[in-house]
Amino acid sequence: MTTEPQSFEILLVPEHIQNLGGASAADRALRSAVVEATGERGTSGYPHYRGQGVEADIDPATRTVESLLVDGAELDYGLTAMIAPEGGGRGARRK
Repeated sequence: MTTEPQSFEILLVPEHIQNLGGASAADRALRSAVVEATGERGTSGYPHYRGQGVEADIDPATRTVESLLVDGAELDYGLTAMIAPEGGGRGARRK
């Protein structure tokens, strides 16, 4: 049995947002996707997750997105990917 999370919500947020002005990152996200563990390791060596058009390698210890494809392409310049806070994302769902 693995202790790694089986799903994460990834938020795609504009990089230029410095001060959220009291809003959460989820409120500023242009897109969000819940990704599920595939049971594989990605090319980065971290667990691979997939869902809703997003594929990501995520370091579960630091909750860092190490590698990301959105609809089969690399992330557009000016956007950053982050993991939604526990229970704080848009439609957050955890297993």
